[in-house]
Amino acid sequence: MQSTDRPSVARVFDAIVGGHDHYKADRVVLRQILAQAPEVLGMAQELRQWLIRTVRFLADRVGIDQFLDLGYGFPASENLSQIVQRYNPGANVVYADDIAGYDLTQPYETLSAPELTTRLDLNRPIGLIMCAIIHHVDELREAQDIVRAYVGQLAPGSYLILAHQFDPADGSETEPLQERFRGTGLDTLYRTREEILSFFDGMELVEPGLTYPHEWWPDGPRYTPLTNANFTTLGGVARKL
Repeated sequence: MQSTDRPSVARVFDAIVGGHDHYKADRVVLRQILAQAPEVLGMAQELRQWLIRTVRFLADRVGIDQFLDLGYGFPASENLSQIVQRYNPGANVVYADDIAGYDLTQPYETLSAPELTTRLDLNRPIGLIMCAIIHHVDELREAQDIVRAYVGQLAPGSYLILAHQFDPADGSETEPLQERFRGTGLDTLYRTREEILSFFDGMELVEPGLTYPHEWWPDGPRYTPLTNANFTTLGGVARKL
């Protein structure tokens, strides 16, 4: 059970997108973040829309009927279960937040938890969602090992949905953003394109590959202008061979 007197990444994200499952500690951090980086609101909405499009693709076009979300937290309105079941009524979603003792950095323990094994069949393809969570692991090798361990236990034909903060290494917007998040308790690490691509090693990336969220099969023409913040995240979907 997560403490309510310490901020949670999932609950702060819920607060950002206008949800209800958050507490005073989360709102304090949100105010601190927005005071330093008001563009976070737009970034969070972009990421949510990207995630909706990716799970819709897997549920509708690919036929994936079971999903494990390692970091979505508490959605503000329509949750992932409702989204995927609209396209695949028999689909099942397990949220890591519902797994007692869940720890992202312990993939074997997480995937063997009874709360998960009674609801998901690891012998069949699964959609594994790691949306904006692995960039909270500082060491690249450790982060790679975590992703590799999760994917390694999934059946062939499973998919990885992963989004990560992006450092273009050109001294642009990411360095100031990274500094502004420091000390909030939600510090994130910005990695290069090559480093983020390494999380998909041995997998087959779905077109258009590793892209900015707004470029991954948008639903239609864009009506709001892009900002520098739109270019600080990369996301991709890949199939386990």
